[in-house]
Parts: sequence; C-alpha cells; structure tokens
Amino acid sequence: MTFLIQQTLLYAVPLMIVALAGVFAERSGIINLALEGIMIFGAFIGVLFVRLMQGTALFHDAFAAKDWLTLQGLELLAMLAAGVMGAVFSLLLSFASVNLKADQTIGGTALNLMAPALVLFLIRIIANQNTLGMADGSDAASWFMIKKSTFGIDRKTDLGFLGETFINKVYLATYVCILLFIVLSILLYKTRFGLRLRSCGENPQAADSLGINVYKMRYAGTTISGVLAGMGGFVYALTTANCASTGDVAGFGFLALAVMIFGNWKPLNIAGAALLFGLFKCIAASYASIDINGDGVCLLANAPISSHVYRMLPYLITLVVLAFTSKKSRAPKAEGVPYDKGQR
Repeated sequence: MTFLIQQTLLYAVPLMIVALAGVFAERSGIINLALEGIMIFGAFIGVLFVRLMQGTALFHDAFAAKDWLTLQGLELLAMLAAGVMGAVFSLLLSFASVNLKADQTIGGTALNLMAPALVLFLIRIIANQNTLGMADGSDAASWFMIKKSTFGIDRKTDLGFLGETFINKVYLATYVCILLFIVLSILLYKTRFGLRLRSCGENPQAADSLGINVYKMRYAGTTISGVLAGMGGFVYALTTANCASTGDVAGFGFLALAVMIFGNWKPLNIAGAALLFGLFKCIAASYASIDINGDGVCLLANAPISSHVYRMLPYLITLVVLAFTSKKSRAPKAEGVPYDKGQR
C-alpha cells in the first residue's frame, strides 16, 4: 500500500500543478492548450540545468560528501529554472492571444507542435542522441531522493506507515508542488489579485470599466500558467523519467486539461481528480509490482488481462470521465474570446 500511495503521488502531483496552471490561464480568459508543450520545454530546461550543474565543483563535491541539503537546493534551483523558462515560452501564447488577437486554440496547438521538435533539435546538438539525461549516467534517486539515510536513520528502522509513505523514498519537489498548489489556490480565490484575474475571464468589459487592465491580467494569468507548467514538466521528468528529457511527457499536458475540466476549474476538485487520474497512471506504469495486501502477491500482474489494457487505462478513464462530466462543467464565460476595448 505504501508503494501504491507513493507512486500515485508521483503521478498525481505533476497533474495537479499543471491543471492549476490551466486554471490560471483560463480564469484570465486565455485558453492554454499549450500545457503539453510548456511541460516538454520545462522538463528539458530543468534536466539541462541539472546536467550543467553536475559539472561544477560545488555540486560534484556535495554529491561525493553526501551533502543532501546542497543537493536539494540544486533540485529547487532546477525547478525555478524550468518555471522561468516555461513562463518565457508561454509569452508566445500571450503575445499571439492578447496583442495579435489570434485564435487561442490554434496558437496553443502550434506551441505543442513546436516544443518537442525544438527540444529534440537542441538535445541532438547537446548530447548527439535522442535523450538528454544526467551527466555520467547518474540516476535521479541517488542525487535527489530523500531516504532514511538523509536524516541519519538506519535503513532497517521501521518508521511506521506514515513515515515509510511520506518520508522515505520521496522527492522534495513533490511537497514543494503541493505547497505551491495550496498557496496559489488561496491567491486565486481569496485575494484582490485573484478576484481581478477571475473577473477578466468572466466579464472583461465590466472589469475594464472598473479600471482593471484586462491585457495585463491576461498576461499575468498566462505567465503564472507557464511557470507552473514548466515546473510540472521538470517534476514529471525528475520523479517518473529518471531526470531525463526525451521531447515527450506521455500526454500529461492533455491529461492535466482533462483534470481541470473534470475538476470544474476549482482547486479542491482538481486535487481529487488528479489523485484519481494519478492512481490509474500508477496502475498503468507499475501494475506488475503493486502488492495491495502486502502478502507478496501482485494480483494485477497475475490477472488474465493484457498489459496493453493497463497502459490504456488513464486515457480510457479520461474519455469516460469527460463524456459524463463535460456537459456539467462551467468554463469561464469569456475564455477564448479576444478582448476588444471598443466592444460592449
């Protein structure tokens, strides 16, 4: 059960933070279909940052000395770098949607097509292969995973269910994303900035009449969306892909859009939806090693079901859930509509 919960969190947290990224953009009135592309770009930047920093004396010596505090600092810096470059990448969508008043769906799709091509091109230049990983064949777990030994606890010591689940073999990035999710949800729904942002997605003309700069708020919403999606991309690469960039994030950007719609653009609902989708993604990836009862028997692996069915589960669930819930979902009224000051 511990393994199942840990793996579910590894898949659910990137979904949760990227779905919140979509909420910020759409609450401001911009449809951000480019979440997938921004995740891919953010994953690349984060992995590249880690790879470059591994070559510096500071972090090389920290790894040799098992200085976990410094290594966790590197992890946070990589998240920050991915977030910053995700924001820069999202400015392309902001400019096209706000300044050029272009079709936002086409703009997002264009970025989704451009990101993997650009990332693979850069990976070929940097590494002369199709995958960019950590330097010297290192693995993410040895550099960034928090274990019992991190706190000076013997490996054989039993920390109990909660300790084994939430302290042993986890990543700091997971908890940073959960904290960010909580803080930004409060920002969106309990502050003046959040109220102004949401008003621009519901009735931008009314917001403008009260002195709110709709263009700036939409830029702000999309930029925050880019930061979160970039971070989510790196966290996905770090925790589930051994800190490697391949120009692909397994459709997590589109799954995050489904989580956002299923969650009805509300953070609490999104958190629950992300856990549900994360569970099925966990089953798809780890069904062969999931021991639910703790008796050493992997029931899912022994079931007479093809492995392809397990791998399809997250996407089948997405289709089924959206088919039954999309009609009841209420999107922001002005999303996808370019704002025209002269229109009333």
